[in-house]
Amino acid sequence: MEKFKKLGLSQNTIESLRKKGYEEPTPIQEKIIPLLLKEEKDVIGQAQTGTGKTAAFGLPLIEKVSCKSKKVQALILTPTRELAIQVAEEINSLKGKKKLNIAPIYGGQSIELQLRKLRKGVQIVVGTPGRIMDHLNRGSLKINELSYFILDEADEMLNMGFLEDIEEILRHTNENKRVWLFSATMPDKILAIVKKYMRNYEFVKVSKEHLATDLTDQIYFEVRESDKFEALCRIIDVEPEFYGLVFCRTKVKVEEVANRLIDRGYDAEALHGDISQYQRERILNKFKKRRINILVATDVAARGLDISDLTHVINYSLPEDPNFYVHRIGRTGRAGKEGTAITFVTPSEYRRLVYIKKVSKSRIRKEKLPEVSQIINAKIERLKGDIMELMEEGQHRSYIRIAEKILDDKDPVEVLSALLKYSFNGEFEESSYSEIKEVSINKQGKTRLFIAKGKSSGMDRDKIIDFIQSKTGLKSLHIKDIRVFDNFSFLTVPFEEAEIILRYFKKHKRGKRPLVDKAKDKRKDS
Repeated sequence: MEKFKKLGLSQNTIESLRKKGYEEPTPIQEKIIPLLLKEEKDVIGQAQTGTGKTAAFGLPLIEKVSCKSKKVQALILTPTRELAIQVAEEINSLKGKKKLNIAPIYGGQSIELQLRKLRKGVQIVVGTPGRIMDHLNRGSLKINELSYFILDEADEMLNMGFLEDIEEILRHTNENKRVWLFSATMPDKILAIVKKYMRNYEFVKVSKEHLATDLTDQIYFEVRESDKFEALCRIIDVEPEFYGLVFCRTKVKVEEVANRLIDRGYDAEALHGDISQYQRERILNKFKKRRINILVATDVAARGLDISDLTHVINYSLPEDPNFYVHRIGRTGRAGKEGTAITFVTPSEYRRLVYIKKVSKSRIRKEKLPEVSQIINAKIERLKGDIMELMEEGQHRSYIRIAEKILDDKDPVEVLSALLKYSFNGEFEESSYSEIKEVSINKQGKTRLFIAKGKSSGMDRDKIIDFIQSKTGLKSLHIKDIRVFDNFSFLTVPFEEAEIILRYFKKHKRGKRPLVDKAKDKRKDS
């Protein structure tokens, strides 16, 4: 923790970092934290996803924001609700004993719940542009006395079309605030924001790091949701020395998977946001010392873990955000050691896998799950190895007299077979394993899309294509069967392109439903 201390952080913050398992700052934290603590200039930080930038700006905020005032002193804008939740939870977990109120404000959550939080008084708000605008229009959020305005993943926000919203939000803020902007890239649109809204700023760039993907073998298995747990057990059983993280999207699923593993005799623990600091510290200590070899966790709970020799990361549940996938798999293949990232994909999740592959630029290959015979053979080899090790170390000698009594002119093979049955109770029998049915996903599948625009909006076939391309940034579309009616249209595109189009329009709704949506059976083409 010495390196963190040298950055100028308080003892309270150092203690919370220690409890979370942080050991030393990442390059961007080392450069940014002292700069933000000085508070003299606006700051631009250019760093890729997965470099620890949330803590890089979150820790200085914890130090600088006053808990005496109930006014909003810091506003953090994020492009997605997933990131808003993640950032809010991470800052909350790092605040230690400081009584700061941090609220995530995003679409999809009850606005009444958010109104109650804001009325009670919040010092740090983390939100998505759309919902922040809703509160500004209602008058329920005041940001005219900000000390800090932070844009997180600015390039992604601009890609999603939030430029006008960002500028409108900035118009509600006071001039004497500090602006901190973080982005993986610096396109012209971001430089225009910098020129317009930031003065006397300092630019910090962290060289692109390899997120260990070169040393990580990325595999996916196609399984039914009901077979995921059996598939997980097979993967653990077939590996000679499994030591890994199993990621689930929710706290409930983390608890369920961890408890089922424990019930089957595996050394596993659960890690999620409801775990106390004491429990977290105890669990991490056990995991680092390998007293347990399986840690089932949510993305947020696993942030900041510094464990360098994992053999596996298992995506039991696919993450919503491709950046979370990068975070997860980057935990294997560290320190020059090879690791394996395994993802379970159900038929309904295949489109999301395609989207994750495209955005994260990951090479993920399909494999077949280990057969029961492979698992049994692996267990037999491990048992043989363990027995040979005991014999070499002489640890078996005190049992020789008992062995002689049991054998007593009997066939040694028969006796050993009975002993194995007595000790392992069917563990080496194929009938003890549940069947996992093979799943085949149509990867060349197409998706039919509904567009709430038609001839009455001046649309024709070419204008439909131009409209989709201009909004989503897709350079070429493999569109088939475009049908334009008076008030709506239909088109068919491959899974991969459909995922990108649907995600864009989900975030840019007109009224209650997106302008472009997946076609439903009740919408007929005639």
